[in-house]
Amino acid sequence: MDIFEKLRDNWGPIGTPAKMLNSHHYFSFPMLEGDLGPRMRFMGREVLNWSLNNYLGLANHPAVRQADTDATEKWGLAYPMGARMMSGNSQMHEDFEKELAEFVGKKDAFLLNYGYQGVVSIIESVCDHRDVIVYDAESHACIIDGVRLHKAKMGQYYKFNHNDMESLEKNLKRASRHATAKGGGVLVISEGVFGMSGKVGNLKAIADLKKKYKFRLFVDDAHGFGTMGPTGAGAGEATGAQDDIDLYFATFAKSMAAIGGFVASNDPDIIMYLKYNMRSQTYAKALPMPYVEGCRFRLQMIKENPGLREDLWRIVDAMQSGLRKRGFDIGETESQVTPIFLHSEGGIPEVTRMVRDLRENMGVFCSIVVYPVVPKGQIMLRIIPTAAHTLEDVEYTLDAFTTLAEKLKNRVYQQDEVNEPAGA
Repeated sequence: MDIFEKLRDNWGPIGTPAKMLNSHHYFSFPMLEGDLGPRMRFMGREVLNWSLNNYLGLANHPAVRQADTDATEKWGLAYPMGARMMSGNSQMHEDFEKELAEFVGKKDAFLLNYGYQGVVSIIESVCDHRDVIVYDAESHACIIDGVRLHKAKMGQYYKFNHNDMESLEKNLKRASRHATAKGGGVLVISEGVFGMSGKVGNLKAIADLKKKYKFRLFVDDAHGFGTMGPTGAGAGEATGAQDDIDLYFATFAKSMAAIGGFVASNDPDIIMYLKYNMRSQTYAKALPMPYVEGCRFRLQMIKENPGLREDLWRIVDAMQSGLRKRGFDIGETESQVTPIFLHSEGGIPEVTRMVRDLRENMGVFCSIVVYPVVPKGQIMLRIIPTAAHTLEDVEYTLDAFTTLAEKLKNRVYQQDEVNEPAGA
């Protein structure tokens, strides 16, 4: 078979449904236009947007935009040139690393170009063929890919049930035996905040197991950094487990509304090891100076403006309490991530009609999650409240969801023609 012919016939688990529905640019790869914020334009219509991980509202903050503009004018996008190990290092990169480490209560940090490749590369570089990985079953794809790289080196890994300490301990016993036999160690991986369910990782309970088992703890806190804890230092701070996290990772793509990330540790030697062994950084151009300077400005704003987090949580509390009062199932979220679980009997056709009605007639845009991410027959609307939203936005959206749920209950979306959009 010609390899391209194989790809044309099968777009993969996500792409194949998009191909069948001819939904490119609508359900997948949608184009949201206008200034980043709660109200944008989709397919020529204004929508109330709940799909941006712009938690603290910094994406379009005037001071942030000015800082980005000034940094770009000063440095351009090229500086510094080359990988940091060769020619792309700067004092600003290293100063920023010190600031990040201090903010999350660690002794040292390493600045990363991207979050996803950073997590993959951390796992790949830390674990060799003798080591054993134990990770949460609901871990993000970047963790799964990092584990796969470990598997490729003929390592061993175990998956424990989500946030289930009994399952974790069972797997730690197995991992410990395996690691001892091979002369390796054990790495446990969890997330600070799980991005689909909104649950907070059971970090303190995981850390407490260090009293019985020898392992290191790696936490991906992409959604917790900047939003959780008394100072915004993340889920570790919020749960009282920060000191017990051996490798703390966060990305700038969420609360900072930027690009990049970092990994921090209380062991400076381990950070130095990562600087020399993370292939995703060794063989990639350094993070451009405008991003470094722009993110330093964002970090300063987070430290000096607790009101940003207060604004976020006011919207989160209003949305989540409103949904619960109206009888919606939002699972066990403990964070700003807000899932809404609905049930469909009509399959994909019913779901597509529902989404079109929500976006085109009710003017509400949010992410839709279906099987295989959630069980068959279930629909999850994923709502991302931000500090930039208003209480009026929340109330309008609650009314829209109530209408949506009523239509689902009455099987309105199982009809062939449903609520054609105005002007269609």
